[in-house]
Amino acid sequence: MPGTSRRVTLALAASTSLALLTTACTGSSDAGASDDPSQETTLTFWHGWSAPSEVAAVEDLVAGFEKKHPNIHVTVVGNMTDDKINQALRAGGSKAPDVISSFTTNSVGKFCSSGALVDLNPFFEKAGVDPAKTFPKAMNEYTQFDGNRCAAPLLGDAYGLYYNKTAFEKAGIDAPPKTWSEFAATAKKLTVPAGNTYRQLGFMPNYHGWETTAEHYLGQFSPTYFTPDGKSDLARDPAFEAGFRLQKKLVDDLGGFRKLETYRAGLGDEWGPRHPFHTGQVAMQLDGEWRLGMATDAKPGFEIGVAPLPVPDDRADQYGKGYITGTIAGIAATSRKQNAAWELVKYMTTDTDAVVGFSNAIHNVPSTLDALKSPKLTYDPRFKTFLDIAANPHSTTAPASVDGGVYLVTIQQLGYDYESGKVTDLKAGLEKAARQIDTDIAQAR
Repeated sequence: MPGTSRRVTLALAASTSLALLTTACTGSSDAGASDDPSQETTLTFWHGWSAPSEVAAVEDLVAGFEKKHPNIHVTVVGNMTDDKINQALRAGGSKAPDVISSFTTNSVGKFCSSGALVDLNPFFEKAGVDPAKTFPKAMNEYTQFDGNRCAAPLLGDAYGLYYNKTAFEKAGIDAPPKTWSEFAATAKKLTVPAGNTYRQLGFMPNYHGWETTAEHYLGQFSPTYFTPDGKSDLARDPAFEAGFRLQKKLVDDLGGFRKLETYRAGLGDEWGPRHPFHTGQVAMQLDGEWRLGMATDAKPGFEIGVAPLPVPDDRADQYGKGYITGTIAGIAATSRKQNAAWELVKYMTTDTDAVVGFSNAIHNVPSTLDALKSPKLTYDPRFKTFLDIAANPHSTTAPASVDGGVYLVTIQQLGYDYESGKVTDLKAGLEKAARQIDTDIAQAR
């Protein structure tokens, strides 16, 4: 979705707002699941979409539900931030939502562990729906924590590689890179220096770049963030060290941190028409599926290519995967209409036609395996790259944590410090960050 509300890089803000949940009322499906969903009732559904076209799409989605369930009426409230949602989940009451959706998958660990959202496992079991066979692997993973499935995926985001086909042809490059070594060589070949700056940069590798966050990079390395006992695996899993070192080498090979940061500071922002990929100032871009529409609307003077993000050379057989995140939906523990609320959640997240229609309207990736294969999907042929990434079993996500996204903020900060030269001993930096993550999680519990 073209908006910062969907960005994983808002982990810190999301984690701050999630602090509100530490005193949230604990609920269970038994507490509010005694209602009869066949009776006349009204639900309240809060969501975060705000653009007119998106709001209309949500209204259409709900209208489809009400048509199938004429006894259940839904009051829809849009443009609700996580802060407002969290406060309502704490307070409850007649005006509080029965069903919520959040753009922040980092919320899941807090939502589940606090009991702010009910565990959906009993509802899925009763309905005979197997989440593992219904949702793509990564989406199935990021909607649960410690065995508690307190959310279901409601459309998703998949990250891939955008590239300037005109620049590729001019540089004599026939195809997008598939491995990291090919990627690094391509980025250097596409870089055209101009004195102390660049006329064209092959790729902006810095973590302050557009979507080049640590977790998006690391997704291609398939790291294990936590051990089975919940401790940070940052200093033990070699995937983290490999990911940081390869990114740092690319930074150095393309001119060094300071030169890149100086160039970046003069470029357009991520969401405006002067985004540096749109203008041709950067020839390759790590980004989500929403970039395709935005880049096309900007009418760049080149042909846009889309491919999966390259993988490490020792994982060449996994090419085609990517990092996955997305919107989640759940039922408030304070709701007294949980059975009716489940009917709404089940429809929005598992009904193939509903998911496909919403995807077509919002232009995000469908969140069920059946919807990903539906002939009713309408999209630019290049969009299929993201559908394939979402369906790829090797695609990854950042796992839910009791501290929300705080651990990702710690990892990102290490990335900033390492690429800039503030941290020179990476192994020591990884060990320090791991200790900080363990401390933060212990405090969150």
